[in-house]
Amino acid sequence: MAATTLAAVAVAATMQTAIVTSDQAALRAAPRDSAQQQAQLWQGEVLEVRGERLDYLQVYDHRRERAGFVRASQVRRSALAPADAPELLAVLRFVQERPGSEALGIGIAAAWLQAAPAEALNGSDGIAALDALGTMADRLARRASSGAALTKPQEAALSAHLDVARHYGVNFASYERDGRMTICYDGEAFRRVLAMKSVPEQRARAALALTRTECVDPNLQPLQRAQVDQWRADVLERVDAARLPGWLRNRVLMRRASVAATVAYQRTRQGLPAADVAQKALAELASVSKSELTDVDQPAYNDAAMRVNASRWAALPAVAVAAAEAGSRNPFIVTVPGQPGETCVLLVDAKHDEKSPLARRCTYAIVWAGSASLNREGNALALAVQPLEAWRELWLFRKDARGAWDISVLPPATTNPDLGYAEFAGWVPGGKQVLVAREARGEGKYKRSFEVLKLASLTAERQAAEPAMLGAFNRWQDAGWKGGSVSLR
Repeated sequence: MAATTLAAVAVAATMQTAIVTSDQAALRAAPRDSAQQQAQLWQGEVLEVRGERLDYLQVYDHRRERAGFVRASQVRRSALAPADAPELLAVLRFVQERPGSEALGIGIAAAWLQAAPAEALNGSDGIAALDALGTMADRLARRASSGAALTKPQEAALSAHLDVARHYGVNFASYERDGRMTICYDGEAFRRVLAMKSVPEQRARAALALTRTECVDPNLQPLQRAQVDQWRADVLERVDAARLPGWLRNRVLMRRASVAATVAYQRTRQGLPAADVAQKALAELASVSKSELTDVDQPAYNDAAMRVNASRWAALPAVAVAAAEAGSRNPFIVTVPGQPGETCVLLVDAKHDEKSPLARRCTYAIVWAGSASLNREGNALALAVQPLEAWRELWLFRKDARGAWDISVLPPATTNPDLGYAEFAGWVPGGKQVLVAREARGEGKYKRSFEVLKLASLTAERQAAEPAMLGAFNRWQDAGWKGGSVSLR
């Protein structure tokens, strides 16, 4: 909502008010069902009452600048006096828990804000009303972004409810993602909740609504995005998770883990220390109680795990790979600057220096040099490379029968980059196989798999949903991977 939302809400609800309680209520020219319909009204709309005739109210619609009659049974009247405030708040609390009644609830919230005395606005009742207002506005935005197939009447009703909310000063932003629109509530009511003496549950709801990843503007510049994500992390820290019920505490911890992983990625891109933030992401995810995860939260838990695992190498201190391997005859990697913002990865050994490397590939992604792992036979090397905040690829350097090296990129999935990682999990003796863990979500699909790949073709010989189902994983999984990866959660 804009900064003047509460003022707009108060002006919209005037004395002798009637709030429409049902959709498609008719505003008629006369107090009869047979009279001409002047307009179609939707739940939550506010009308000025000017009289009564038969079982109709004579009203004036300031939004449409039109007078008419509406059935008394289709509206709720209120004098908007302080004496009406407790009853309005009770109705608001009831409507808050009714999906599909968000526009009506926003109208009731407007009426309460007009009727309540000043001391109530600044007290616990005022916080409860703002919490309800924000919750309903956020739920309405989610409903509009769900992508569910709607009939034409349902689409008309949803569009009308959004218009009703906007009339009260509730603002929404729209972002295009993957060919579809995401509608997000701007969150002013929740910001006010956080600024007041709210209880932990209210603060948690506000923080979760304000920090939704899908509601971060995708058109932000990198520095702006980093600032927004740091703000998201700060908002989440204002919630006392220890005082929340288990299921809600899990949601806060998962969001903290996701945001911390994103901040770690961005700090690394800027050349800033990120180990403490990445460690925090791992710790927050580890604190999630799996026994108290609801069915609704399981996908969010998997998404948080993928985000954290994608950036987990930031939790380890940077290593000077070239210096550590310079005395060895085995191949190892070094990184050098390329074009502005670009990093070039070179595979070198005792006979091939940076001027004549065994293999070379440049990227604008983050190269986690400390992840490099050479197999015992010296004919393959694995390297973690992260092009996006929640997407990490596996680069495989392979030596062919002629002694030449090439570099192949193994993505988390064949879908468009969204969420996921592909990571080295171990070498199988013999120099012909590698163990890989992959997990990804994209284009409406989710998959986690553990695979035994042929090095020659990078095709899967065997794969399973759990590593224990593969004998090669039981015998040859890498100890560092087992101890650090989130894929074994």
